Amino acid sequence: MMFRSACREALGAPALAMAATFLAFGAAVQAAGLGLGWGLAAALLVYGMPGQMVLVTAVTLPGGAASLAVGPAVLGAATANARFLPMAVALSPWLGGGARRWWGLPFIAVTPWAMAMRRLPGLPEASRLAWFLGFGLTSWLVAGAATLLGHAMAPLVEGPLLALLLFVNPLYFALILTGEMRAIASRRAVICGCCAAPLVLFLPAGWALLAAGLLGGTLAFLWGERHGRR
Repeated sequence: MMFRSACREALGAPALAMAATFLAFGAAVQAAGLGLGWGLAAALLVYGMPGQMVLVTAVTLPGGAASLAVGPAVLGAATANARFLPMAVALSPWLGGGARRWWGLPFIAVTPWAMAMRRLPGLPEASRLAWFLGFGLTSWLVAGAATLLGHAMAPLVEGPLLALLLFVNPLYFALILTGEMRAIASRRAVICGCCAAPLVLFLPAGWALLAAGLLGGTLAFLWGERHGRR
């Protein structure tokens, strides 16, 4: 029952946000001259848009540069998706004890994680893993289907529209965080993130987002530590 309920919940606004972003990714894969199988593998196995875009950029380098960029591309994708490690650490206690909770960890992405951290505390402990598996699996399948559709619709999705669709899911995540501003920790995270965001205008493109996130997260953590001591 809880599994089916979570599937239905995932097919609302969260699915629209996920679909928009992965549709843009499918179009970007096709525009780069890569096959549908490559796009699906990247979407479903990497399952993190920054890491996926790093791989697209690396494999489409001109000449023989692409073969030389395999190592840096893998490292870049892993670094871009390194945020999933603290997300998994924060989420796993809510999925119950024992080995069964590891079933849900492959489905961690921005939207499922944000929705889970919002919903799981209010659910009975025995129902939490089923809810996350339903929501996470549905979101994962939506990502794959949207990649297929985006690859087929590539001529219609280009330029500013492509960039806009890529940012729909991060924007939805930001709105979820804003809705949680009543929680002190969420408030600190949003405020420090906004303060650190201007760094992207001054740092090299390859490091700007990572540095801004590291600084904003560190400031929010230190703020929380100071508040806790008080």
